[in-house]
Amino acid sequence: MLMPKRVKYRKTHSQPRVKGNATRGTEIVFGDYALKALEPKWVTARQIEAVRVAIGRQLKKGGKLWVRVFPDKAVTKHPAETRMGKGKGAPDHWVVVVKPGRILFEIQGIARDAAQDVLYNASYKLPIRTKFVAREAV
Repeated sequence: MLMPKRVKYRKTHSQPRVKGNATRGTEIVFGDYALKALEPKWVTARQIEAVRVAIGRQLKKGGKLWVRVFPDKAVTKHPAETRMGKGKGAPDHWVVVVKPGRILFEIQGIARDAAQDVLYNASYKLPIRTKFVAREAV
């Protein structure tokens, strides 16, 4: 599971509204084909891992995968059947704040139609709408 080795503060502010479009991470840098987010949402480390495994199974040894997002925001939670109050709960899981336009995953080393199938199937593991994008030939 992806998570930071260490953080400056264990518990972050939650800030549930994700406003605006992504300003960084919007271009394909490493691979030839990518999966781009179309909606704002928190994506958990488990969801990222599920997509990574799904893509890896279909790529086998034929291609290369880059994960362009990293969950660095801790989400806290009180234990089950605990009364309200008594401060903020303990860190429960990690998320990444994804905004529209952000490149999530990149692949290379396979044909375009195969890449489209791989990323289309992987997008079912994510809680957001995504789009297949290809690098422009220069």
